Amino acid sequence: MPDSPREDPEEELREMLRRFLSGEAGMDPNQLAGAAGLPNDPAMLAQLMAQLQGALRTPGDGLNWNLAADQAKQLARSTSVSMTPLDRSSLEQALQLAALWLDEVTFVAQLTLPPKLMSREQWIDATMPVWSQLAEPVATSIANALTDVLTENAPEEMSGMIAGASQLMRNVGGTLFAMQLGHVVGQLSSEVVSGGDVGIPLLDEQQAALLPQNVRAFGEGLDIPQTEIDLYLAVRELAHARLFRHAKWLRLHLITSITEFARGIRVDTDRLEELAADFDPSNPEELREAMRSGTLIPPKSEEQLAALARLETMLALIEGWVDVVTTDATQRLPRSAAVAETVRRRRAAGGPAESAFATLVGLELRPRRLREASAMWRAVTDAVGARRRDELWAHPDVLPTAFDLDDPQALVARLTSTEPVRDDLDRELEDLLGGGSGDDPQQ
Repeated sequence: MPDSPREDPEEELREMLRRFLSGEAGMDPNQLAGAAGLPNDPAMLAQLMAQLQGALRTPGDGLNWNLAADQAKQLARSTSVSMTPLDRSSLEQALQLAALWLDEVTFVAQLTLPPKLMSREQWIDATMPVWSQLAEPVATSIANALTDVLTENAPEEMSGMIAGASQLMRNVGGTLFAMQLGHVVGQLSSEVVSGGDVGIPLLDEQQAALLPQNVRAFGEGLDIPQTEIDLYLAVRELAHARLFRHAKWLRLHLITSITEFARGIRVDTDRLEELAADFDPSNPEELREAMRSGTLIPPKSEEQLAALARLETMLALIEGWVDVVTTDATQRLPRSAAVAETVRRRRAAGGPAESAFATLVGLELRPRRLREASAMWRAVTDAVGARRRDELWAHPDVLPTAFDLDDPQALVARLTSTEPVRDDLDRELEDLLGGGSGDDPQQ
C-alpha cells in the first residue's frame, strides 16, 4: 500500500488529468472540445467537461452509450419543432394509401405493427442500439491503440503511472468517442426522413416510421405538392420495412455483416505515435484533423475490401428493389419522377452527418452500385413479374449476386429457362452414382 497519494500511480494520473481538463495544464477546454470534433457551444462544453470528469471517477469499460444518446438528443432538441395536427393527419393518410398501392405491386409480407410518426428525439431513442452496435468495434480498437501507444511511448518516470491507469485512459477515451458518436447521430436526426432512409435497418423489421419535421424540410424549395411528397416517401418507407419483414433472415444477416466488417478495422498506431510525439496541447488542430479525416484508420486489407464489396452489393440490392417497387407503386402521382430524382440526388450526395459517420466508423451508408441494382430489378420484374421477383428474397442462396448486377440478362435467362439448373454438386453426385461420364455434364 502506498505511503502517500503521490506514490499511487492511478491517483497521480487522475490529478494530472483533472488539472488538464480544468485548463490548468496548458489546454483551453474549448480546444479540447474542438479536438473532439464538437461545436464550440458553452452548454456542450460544460457537458463535455462534466462527463470527462465523471469518467475519471467511474469504473467500467469506457464505452458509455447512454452518454451518446444524451448528446444526440440534446442536439436534436435544439432544432426540433412540434408536429401540427394537419401534418399528422396528412402523413397518416399517406401511409394508409401507400400500403394499398404497395399491395398492388408487391408480394412481400405486410407489417404487423402500424407505422409511426417520430420526432427527432424518438428516432434517436429507437435507433441508438444499432448505432452503438456498429460503432463499438471501432471505439474499442481506438481505445486499445491509444492505451498501447501511451504505454509504449511514456517517459520512463511515467511508465508506472500509465500502466497503473490504463482503464482510466480507456474511460476518458471512450467518453470522447461516445460524445462524437452522439453528435453524429444528433446531426443525422435532422437529415433522415424515415426509418429506412440510410439504407441499413435501424428499426425493428416490424416497424416503419416517418419524421414529419424532416419530411417537411425535404419538400422545401421543390415545386411539388406536399401531398405527393408525403405519398412518395411513405411508399418508400413501407417498401423498405416490408422487405425486412418478408425476408426474415435479412436484418440479422446485414447487421452481422456490418459488425464483422467494423471488427476488422484497426487503428494506424504508427500515425498515432507520430501524433503523440508531436502533440502540442495548446494547438490540437492536427489531432482534430486526423480524427475528422479518418487518417488514423489505415487502408483496408484485401479481406476487408472483399467484405465491403459483399456488403455494398447487399445494400444496393435492397435499395434497388425499393426503388423499383416505389416507382411502380407511385405511377398515379403526376410528379413522382421529380420526387424520385430528388431522392436520387440527395442519396448520391449524402449529408454532413453521413460523412462524419463514415469517418468515425469507416463505413459509408450509401451503396455504390445502386444504379446497376435498380436496372437489374427492373429487368427481372419485366421478365418474370413481381411475384417471382420477390421470391428471390426467400433465402440468401437464391438472391442475385454482384455478377448479376454486372449481367442482369444472364439472371433473366436463368429465371426464364425451362431447363433445370445444375450446379457443380449436382454434377459430382451424378458422376458418383454413375449417371454421367464426368466429361460432359449434359450427357
